Amino acid sequence: MSAVAEAAEPQSEKLTKKILTADHPTWCPGCGDFAVLAAFYKVLEKLQYPHEKIVCVAGIGCSSRFPYFVNSHGIHFIHGRALPLATGVALSRPDVHVFVFGGDGDGFSIGGNHLNHAARKNIKMTYVIMDNSVYGLTKNQTSPTSPQGRKSKTDPQGNFDRPINPMKQLLASGATFIARTHAMQVAHMMQTFERAIQHDGFSVVECLSECVMFYPGAFDDSLPRKQGVWDVIDETQHDVTDDVAAFKLADLPAPGKFGVFYQKKLPTKNEKELNWIADTQAKLGGLSQKDILRKRFEVMR
Repeated sequence: MSAVAEAAEPQSEKLTKKILTADHPTWCPGCGDFAVLAAFYKVLEKLQYPHEKIVCVAGIGCSSRFPYFVNSHGIHFIHGRALPLATGVALSRPDVHVFVFGGDGDGFSIGGNHLNHAARKNIKMTYVIMDNSVYGLTKNQTSPTSPQGRKSKTDPQGNFDRPINPMKQLLASGATFIARTHAMQVAHMMQTFERAIQHDGFSVVECLSECVMFYPGAFDDSLPRKQGVWDVIDETQHDVTDDVAAFKLADLPAPGKFGVFYQKKLPTKNEKELNWIADTQAKLGGLSQKDILRKRFEVMR
């Protein structure tokens, strides 16, 4: 490229928190989601992706307000359906970075089915699930990750049901990057986010994020300053490509381990579809995608 052409090409503005910040967050004071948002800003500042290539998608819930607070392309979709919408964005625009945000209800309850399918298809995107083990937006109902015995508006006698195990579910579904972090462990959270974002495939981070209004102290057992145990996975001893070893780690009693349980490079649906399109175009003499679609419609008449 000539010096003149280089000079004419617009230069991207350095991505900063100021640029990335949209509306002021409206979470309750003390909510763990504030730290998750701040960590996300920091990681994007470090990675310096083009501003116009960032897409944030969310469903319904406290954590799903993320698209309002991040100055990027953003979509707030219906309850539990953020992943199929994000899948459409990721497959149609392989040049953008798709981030999905949700809570334990949006991800593991009403959206659990979509989580399984996005994982098994290995769609390239990053999904951050802010797990507070309670339905906080609707003011204290039992969620899929609420422990047995916990009392709520929907279980005044205490929760009878066993909570799901997010790590085991994600492993069984086929996600190619699975990790757990904590909103109160900011350095670890940022490292985990960065690694998840740079993974080429479907990456999921469960982030324990305390609801100070309706489930205060939910994750104190993992905080040393509250006499809990912060147990990080030692990757010199754990092979992250071994799903059997990951299942064993996921089966440990609460608070369990933190870090990357599983990571493996496998072909994404994105690259498979792009290869299919390229092969089809080559066989048809280099026709554009629109022309191929037009010819297909003609055959269907």
